[in-house]
Amino acid sequence: IEDPGNRDKLKKLLRFNSTRSEGVAQDRSLESYVADAKPEQSAIYYLTADSPVAARSSPHLETFREHGIEVLLLSDRLDEWVMQTLGEFDGKPLKDVRRGHLEGQEFATPQTVEPELDKSRKQFLKRVKRVLRDRVDEVRLGERLKQSAACLVLSEHDLGYQMRELLAAAGQEAPASVPSLELNPDHPLIRRLALENDEGRFERLSLLVFEQAVLAEGRQLEDPAAFVVRLNELLAELGTPPA
Repeated sequence: IEDPGNRDKLKKLLRFNSTRSEGVAQDRSLESYVADAKPEQSAIYYLTADSPVAARSSPHLETFREHGIEVLLLSDRLDEWVMQTLGEFDGKPLKDVRRGHLEGQEFATPQTVEPELDKSRKQFLKRVKRVLRDRVDEVRLGERLKQSAACLVLSEHDLGYQMRELLAAAGQEAPASVPSLELNPDHPLIRRLALENDEGRFERLSLLVFEQAVLAEGRQLEDPAAFVVRLNELLAELGTPPA
C-alpha cells in the first residue's frame, strides 16, 4: 500500500485463502486466480470477515459456489484497506461480493429469467421496509442467496465493517452507513413471511430475518435480549407438541 513504485511487483507476491483452498491455507496468488477463472469472468471477487470460519460460511458465497466462481477469503484486519487500495490486477477489478448488485455474464445461466417484480411483491417489500425503518436503506429480492433467507448488502461506496473499526480504533468517526437487506424469495421463511396477515407476527418475523442477517455477518446485535424474546415467542406460537 505504501510503496506505489513497486506495487505491481508486490501484487504478484500476495497469497490468499480462497474457496478453492484446502482449509485456511493462504495458497492462492492473483495470477493463479486469473489463470483459473472462466473466460467470461469480469472481476476478481473477494470477501472480508472477522475470521476464516466466518468468511467460509458467509451466505454471500452461495451463488458463487453454484456458478463455480472462486472467491478470495480475507480475515486480517487490514485486508479491506489493502484490497481497495490495490484496485485491480491484470486488468480485472477487485470486487467485494458484499457490495452492490451481482452483474456480469458469469452469473447468467440459460435457465435464468429475471422475474418481474409484480404488485404483490412490491407491496411485500414495502411492508418489510416499514417494519425495519432506518435499520436498512432498501429491502429487495436478490440473486446472491440459494440456501439462506437473507443477507446484508453494502452500497458500492459505503465503508465496510473492517474500515469502520480501523477508523474507530484511530479515534475517527466513520461516516454513516446503512446496508440494504436482500431477501431470497425461494426460501420457506420468506415465503411464509410474505403470506403473513397478522401485523404483529409479521413485524416480529421481519425483525427476526434482519437480525439473522446481522448475525450471519458476524456482527453484534444492538439488543440480543429482544432477539431471544422474539424468537421464543414465535417458536411458542408453533404450538404445543403432541403428548
